[in-house]
Amino acid sequence: MEPLLLKKTEDTPEIFFNPENDNFFISERSLPENAIEFYQPIFNWLNDYFVSPNTTTIFDFKLEYYNTSTAKQLAKLLMLLEKHSVNHKITVRWHYDKEDADMKDSGARYAKLININFEFIEY
Repeated sequence: MEPLLLKKTEDTPEIFFNPENDNFFISERSLPENAIEFYQPIFNWLNDYFVSPNTTTIFDFKLEYYNTSTAKQLAKLLMLLEKHSVNHKITVRWHYDKEDADMKDSGARYAKLININFEFIEY
């Protein structure tokens, strides 16, 4: 399967999903004008990936900031991961700056809502 790479812009995060190397990263800032439109290709790619996924999949979220519309798309993405975690081992690693309590709390809220293995990584 071809990797998915979306380079970051001023308003969109970097997305790097490469199953061959077990790299699944979303990082930087996510403030797209149309979050639904921006994240749709990511959902499409993930649906294709889960037809024949790796034995173990680890998703790294290392976001500095995201807006409300992104929060909804992240919840949708995490629910998709939760759905597939029934048959596959999936872990979410939520990275946060040690001085950014809001980002840590955001991850904790998702961890409570989504039944999936969450790890919190302070940097």
